[in-house]
Amino acid sequence: MTTATTTPRALDFPLSDVRLGDTSVFQRALVEMLHLARVYPVDRLLAVFRANAGLDTRGALPPGAWEDFGHPAEDAWSEHDYPGREAAQTANLLRGHYAGHFLSMLAMAAAGEADPALRAKTDEFVSGLAEVQAALAATGRYSHPGFLAAYGEWQFSRLEHGAPYGEIWAPYYTCHKIMAGLLDAYELAGNEEALRVATSMGHWVHGRLSRLDDITRQHMWSLYIAGEFGGMNETMARLAVVADEPVFLATARMFDQHDLIAAGAARRDILDGMHANQHLPQLIGYVHEYEATGDRAYLEAAAGLWDQVVPGRMYAHGGTGESEIWGPAGRVAGDIGHRNAETCATYNLLKLSRLLFQHTLDPKYMEYYERGALNHILASRRDVRSDTSPEVAYMFPVHPGALPEFDNIGTCCGGTGLENHVKYQDSVFFRGAAARAELWINPHTSAELTWRAQGLRVVVESALPLASEVRVRVERIDGCLDPVPLTVHVRVPGWVAGAASARIGAEPLALDAKPGRYADVERDWTPGDELVLDLPMSLQAHAAVDDAQVRHLAFGPNVLVARSDSTTWLELALDRRRLLDGTILADDPDPRGSLLSSGAVRVDGIAFEPVWTGSDARYHMYVRSADATIGFAGVDTGVAARRREDDTTILADVWAAPLPRTRSAFVARVLDAVRRGHAEGLLGLGEARTVLLGAMEVDAAALRATAENAPDLGPAQEWLEQTADAEDAASVPIVEILTPEPASSGWHTSPPRIGVRATAGPSSVDDVEVRVGERDWRAYDGAFSIEVEGSVRVEARATAAGRTGFAARTLHIDTSPPTTEARVKTLGSSVEITFVARDDVSGAERVQWAGPGTFWATFQEAFVRALTDEEQIIEYAATDRAGNEEPRRRLVLPARPPG
Repeated sequence: MTTATTTPRALDFPLSDVRLGDTSVFQRALVEMLHLARVYPVDRLLAVFRANAGLDTRGALPPGAWEDFGHPAEDAWSEHDYPGREAAQTANLLRGHYAGHFLSMLAMAAAGEADPALRAKTDEFVSGLAEVQAALAATGRYSHPGFLAAYGEWQFSRLEHGAPYGEIWAPYYTCHKIMAGLLDAYELAGNEEALRVATSMGHWVHGRLSRLDDITRQHMWSLYIAGEFGGMNETMARLAVVADEPVFLATARMFDQHDLIAAGAARRDILDGMHANQHLPQLIGYVHEYEATGDRAYLEAAAGLWDQVVPGRMYAHGGTGESEIWGPAGRVAGDIGHRNAETCATYNLLKLSRLLFQHTLDPKYMEYYERGALNHILASRRDVRSDTSPEVAYMFPVHPGALPEFDNIGTCCGGTGLENHVKYQDSVFFRGAAARAELWINPHTSAELTWRAQGLRVVVESALPLASEVRVRVERIDGCLDPVPLTVHVRVPGWVAGAASARIGAEPLALDAKPGRYADVERDWTPGDELVLDLPMSLQAHAAVDDAQVRHLAFGPNVLVARSDSTTWLELALDRRRLLDGTILADDPDPRGSLLSSGAVRVDGIAFEPVWTGSDARYHMYVRSADATIGFAGVDTGVAARRREDDTTILADVWAAPLPRTRSAFVARVLDAVRRGHAEGLLGLGEARTVLLGAMEVDAAALRATAENAPDLGPAQEWLEQTADAEDAASVPIVEILTPEPASSGWHTSPPRIGVRATAGPSSVDDVEVRVGERDWRAYDGAFSIEVEGSVRVEARATAAGRTGFAARTLHIDTSPPTTEARVKTLGSSVEITFVARDDVSGAERVQWAGPGTFWATFQEAFVRALTDEEQIIEYAATDRAGNEEPRRRLVLPARPPG
């Protein structure tokens, strides 16, 4: 019998035993995805499979996009009779993957909701796939009767010969999704036929791979996207257990990528330039292989590679990757592009995190889980109902003025998105593997557990993510009032600001955990006992690991995004709002009250709201910290925060790590900063004294300083006395760069004319210089226009009596519209049209088009247009992120040829 050799230290509960509370913020996405699960026809999902097997499609159209019928001339070629890339017209080479995800969603939803109708729909889907598998086997064309796909077997044989992405498209990825859906249907919905179909597919997979040598397999898995196999190792390891066939574990190990395992286990970073979601599912499989074999290298590899992603390659909402590729380690701000954070990658990081937690009990994995589930996954579901689309995001980018790529029928993220929103309850509770009753609770949302083995019901009423109180109530299912011995481990999140508190009834309870750890409550619980936690939260601004001035705002677990039509960086005064505990003062005195009442909190005049609302409005997840004047605890001294040529200021010196915690340490830090600033010419002596006095006037309570016996402000007072009668040789010049207002996008769409103004109090300014980009400094002799395009840094400096003032501004300039290429593929009596827009400066925002009988619409994906007896005119044009519009262009479709 095939059984796991290594059991997790914390076990999960069946989806059917945990339900989200009615007040959970995750209910929004759950309800809408359950609607899609109930109304979407199974026949549409089976259409591509039936067409491939020569079965009646029952008039059903496939979902569309990546999940379509393919080219009419394409045959269901076997492994040997593919006519070659030049002769074969192929399309939709990933078809079948979306259906596999949909089957997983149905099984999860059927289990989680205990819904007979969803269970029946799952059974209908499995029966359809079994019929297709039998029909394919009956042809005798394929290498094993277990073959099941929506295209021929040729993609697999071409992969074995090194075919690149473009000729083929990740055939084992699609295989994995179909098999995973079948296994979910068996394990979650109890469908025995699903196990038979999956087992037969498993034998087909083993037959294909076992005839190859290891060198060939390693080359296959190294191929970009073509060799992407999803979680085939996970699925084969699962199948080995449930089908009790050891050969499948050997098959799972055939998907091992040796260099990846070795690097992860050795903590050697090799991720730069790799496709994130090609490799993340493998890591999940490695944990399953560890469970099945006991080979700890698998677990070490998965954990080691996880550490290379979180936090050094993780954006604020938990996403990773730019254009699906990992950048260098420790670079986040520097890796912000226009297509960050593929949602599939976060889907897999969450699956990996919960598995690693179960084996290690390390709370860092659940810290990430909370972040990613709330701020990326929930946010990835648009707040709208649809009968046809998952309405989920592909990329959830983080650049200024970003828009999530919603909809995604038939795409990879459309597929994982189907699953994401019907299993939010899967990581609220875990139970101990030992005999004694032990429960881990992650209180990020309201949920209820029915723990039949212990006869318990555990109810979590969580006001998170916007309010701090969490209540955990223990009840008996049978109504018995006898006490129950139970150890409860409740996660105290790392975002907790200040001291978390707890009580049971009126009795205070000492928590034995710091933020980011689990608090252990071991006692005999009387039914009805309620543990009440208060997890205080505050508004904070967190710097990117590679750029202290690039920050995201968060309130407790909520990543906040600014709503603005600008597509350039927003610059906010953040440092003069800082307190010693990390809190940022908002414009609103009660940020939580503002979030609860209006859904947003204002900071420096900009409205910020939680990213998870499902809004499709433009947003800014990161902003730049840029204070014009120096201040502390929200009190402005009025002294200019002049910048050095490396762009740092006095405030950067004050808030350099490690942060001061007491009022004495804070004042001492400010003293050092103003003395350095005066020596460098950033501050006049009077200005330095003003700044220091301002710091000394802020009391400990306003700073939220750590308690100390008696603040020692003596050194600061001594310096003030020493400089009381001193005179400045001259004032430091104040330099201003004057620019016209940009468009609402934040871009200048015509060449901006730049001026410089420099003043030095009673002194006269000796000279003023300017520099544009990387050019040399030159004397400023009057206003000038900038003719170059892109994000252009303009610097100016002025000298007065040997003291130099400095200023810099970055201008975003794009004066040219984008250009669009119309790509037309002939399909006999119709054509497939794709529009590709290019803008090398601000980036293309959208393409719009119209034709006979259509309105001016936004282009989403390739579409097919039937030829008619007359020419057709298709008009199209693109708009860039700066707001420049391309003149309308025309595409002429010829009349249909006679006959």
